Amino acid sequence: MVHRRRGYAAGMRATLIHGKHDVRVSEVPDPTIRDDTDAIVRVVRSCICGSDLWPYNSAEPDEAGDRIGHEFLGVVEEVGSGVTRTRKGELVVAPFVWADNTCDFCREGLQTSCRNGGGWGADGTDGGQGEYVRVPFADGVLVGLPGEPDDALLASMLTLSDVFSTGHHAAVSAGVREGDTVAVVGDGAVGLSGVLAANRLGAERIILLGRHVDRTDLGREFGATDVVAERGDEGIERVRELTGGDGAHAVLECVGFGEALRTAIEITRDGGTVGRVGVSQYSDVPLGVGSFMRNVGINGGVAPARAYIEELLPDVLEGRVQPGKVFDRTVGLDEVPDGYRAMNEREALKVLVAP
Repeated sequence: MVHRRRGYAAGMRATLIHGKHDVRVSEVPDPTIRDDTDAIVRVVRSCICGSDLWPYNSAEPDEAGDRIGHEFLGVVEEVGSGVTRTRKGELVVAPFVWADNTCDFCREGLQTSCRNGGGWGADGTDGGQGEYVRVPFADGVLVGLPGEPDDALLASMLTLSDVFSTGHHAAVSAGVREGDTVAVVGDGAVGLSGVLAANRLGAERIILLGRHVDRTDLGREFGATDVVAERGDEGIERVRELTGGDGAHAVLECVGFGEALRTAIEITRDGGTVGRVGVSQYSDVPLGVGSFMRNVGINGGVAPARAYIEELLPDVLEGRVQPGKVFDRTVGLDEVPDGYRAMNEREALKVLVAP
């Protein structure tokens, strides 16, 4: 990619969604500093998220198109006059929502509820799948990354933006502790990140519920000790068998469907907790009297990635965890539409975009 001098280019390339299965890479205006707390970041790596597939499969036709993409890392090109911590030329990663990191919710570690924050690609902000991004509240959003890492390390650093942080949120929400038996529902990129997070937190046994062999093989590499390919009642029964009839101390629900949540609740040990991070595609939570009598708790939700990045970063930098292995296909920016198709058709687990 040729890096253009800011302020002299007519536009940049960015991904827009125009309707169901209609993703295009088009030229859009270059971002500029609007507020003194802004920064402009040149994107070095971005990716396609499983949650991007929801609009990909449901968006209404719109010729103007909407910006898309919420995971990126890059190099700071410009900063506003009010930016004091973020430096020009710094390699940075951005969490998948932006927040001021100073309001009461942010101070409580819940940046996803920031009183002044928002989502990438919405309300006039840039999407992450493009050449440049204007970052509001740069000092609160961006986390500096040391050195000039190789491609593999860049991929793992990028997972801090969303997928690894989300897997970690599932494990934290489920209360994973050293020596626990943990079950993970779902073998997508988030579920595999949940396996890695549970292993990092000291789980003794990790049961991965999934039936895609290439994915469950990676799950074993990440720390899964058992794989359950059965679904529904058969899967529940199999996990119960593996745990002596008790179920798991902590269960990570990483799918978002009602049946996945029902499974998670049923395989949780009495007094245990489900940490749910799958984007909810159900309206009713299937609790029932049984879970009440067994004191099964449900926790979690959208992951406040900004609260976790600095905690997880050292293990990524030292290579103790390699979450970037969830990326099994790399495309250039112009190939992003085919990346969406590949993920939607399950030809790829998670697609990395290298502009």
